[in-house]
This record gives sequence, structure tokens and C-alpha cells, in this order.
Amino acid sequence: MATGQKLMRAVRVFEFGGPEVLKLQSDIAVPIPKDHQVLIKVHACGVNPVETYIRSGTYSRKPLLPYTPGSDVAGVIEAVGGNASAFKKGDRVFTSSTISGGYAEYALAADHTVYKLPEKLDFKQGAAIGIPYFTAYRALIHSAHVKAGESVLVHGASGGVGLAACQIARAYGLKVLGTAGTEEGQKIVLQNGAHEVFNHREVNYIDKIKKYVGEKGIDVIIEMLANVNLNKDLSLLSHGGQVIVVGSRGTIEINPRDTMAKESSIIGVTVFSSTKEEFQQYAAALQAGMEIGWLKPVIGSQYPLEKVAEAHENIIHGSGATGKMILLL
Repeated sequence: MATGQKLMRAVRVFEFGGPEVLKLQSDIAVPIPKDHQVLIKVHACGVNPVETYIRSGTYSRKPLLPYTPGSDVAGVIEAVGGNASAFKKGDRVFTSSTISGGYAEYALAADHTVYKLPEKLDFKQGAAIGIPYFTAYRALIHSAHVKAGESVLVHGASGGVGLAACQIARAYGLKVLGTAGTEEGQKIVLQNGAHEVFNHREVNYIDKIKKYVGEKGIDVIIEMLANVNLNKDLSLLSHGGQVIVVGSRGTIEINPRDTMAKESSIIGVTVFSSTKEEFQQYAAALQAGMEIGWLKPVIGSQYPLEKVAEAHENIIHGSGATGKMILLL
């Protein structure tokens, strides 16, 4: 290794597997930004369920080993590459897409994936914007084409993507319903844009939703756990209604006939399919939300880098999310 090269702490994955494959190392070289890249000194990094699927080797995208997980970071620009003229050292920023991995003291990102972080949001909130808000925006606006006055049910509304969906849907003039599994979760959902919340651990909660929305049904359902809820969702939809599948952790049996009478549709969404132009468009809308004040990430459990394996365990097997899980550096 070249003498004088700066070293940092970073989480490395050398083989796919359980949370125990996440190894914290302290002798990783700090990356150097090239042409259109910036180096961010990471203050906080968001933990997303997709990072556990990638780590386990079961996801469609497999990084080359070894790699550092994490895409959503917030921090301060440390250095800029040759042509990254939009930023200077010391700028407060967040990104939804690191190149070198976010579970580290420094992260490299392409300058077009980096955005200024307004003073009114702290670094923890900055690290909670990336995948959750871009996914929620893509699901609602790009995929479902929601219109003001329509109804939306956010099924599993108390986590990072769910709360983002509630805030965006409310700001865009929708009637917003949410579900959560704990009292605390339900309270947070109501505080972040939902008009009404239901406890998805209650046996008869689907009947309660049906009673609340009446004959017409729900126009759009944003679904976080399709392998548990998809068959129930189909019974809740209005004519021409849509289920937007944002998350699923397995298989489920549905009756396709449930889509026929209502001519309803099931649409899958992944933020990773967004084009560069779409990302810019979403970012502009979200930036406006930060300025106006409706975009306010809610922070849930926080872990130091040393406890990254525990974080990965809890995001999948925890008792119900309330807010966005964050690693602190």
C-alpha cells in the first residue's frame, strides 16, 4: 500500500450469508474521487432491508466480493474529483447511491447522485432520505400515477418507506390510510400524514378498513410485505385499483379471479430501475418537500458501526419498525 494513504473503518463482506458475515475492519484505504465523483465523510448511513437480501446472496443483484454494503449516506464533502463542479469541500450532502459502500467512514459517490442537505435536516435525517423517499415517490407518482382526491393505503406504514409514502401522499392531496403493528407505530403513522391508521395485528383489521372506505374500495395500495398481504389487498381495491409491490419476503398464493371483476392490477417497483433523469425529477420534488417542510424523515433505532450485524438481524426480525434504522459514524 502506498505510504501516506489514509485508512478508515469500513464494514466488509467476504462471503454471502447471515449477519455474521459483516466484518468491521479498520485498515481500509480511503477511496480517492475520480472525474465526476465526490468523497463524503459519512456521519450517518441508512440501513435498508434490501441490504440484508444482497448480503445473503438471494437478491437479483450480486456485488463482487468483497464489498461494503450501504447506499444511503449523509455527511460532508471531503474531496471532489476533477469535474465534480457542483460541490466543494465542506458542503452538507446526502446520496442515495454510493459507489464504494455506505457502511464506512468515507464513501465515494457519483456527483449526479449527490444532493445538498438543507440546514433544517440533520445528518441522521439526511441518511434516511435515499432509498425510502425515492422508492415511495417512484411507487406513488411514477408507477401508480396517483391523483389528488384518490385514496391510498400504505400497508406497513411505520417503517422508512411507509412513512415516506404517507408524507408524499398527503402532500399530493390523497386520502391516506396506513397500517402498523404497534401502538407507537400507529401514532407515528398518524403524525406523518395518515388520516386513519389500522393495526395489522388485529384479526379483523381488513374488515375495519372495508367498513371505513365503504363500497368504493381503495384506489392504490402501497404494499411493503406482499408475501403476507397481497391476497387481502386484492379484496380491498376499487374498480381499476392498483397494488404497488414495494417489498416482499417470500411467496404467496392468490386467486387471479380477484383481479378480474375489478380489473385491478399488481405492479412491482424497484428504485434501482429509475433512470438518471427520473432520479433528477424525484430529487427536485423531494427537495421542494424539504424546503416546504412536509419531507421530515422519522429516525427509528440507531446503531454504531460495531453493531451492524445486530442492525441487520433486527431490521428483518424486529417487532415492527418505527421510523428509519440508521448507522452512526
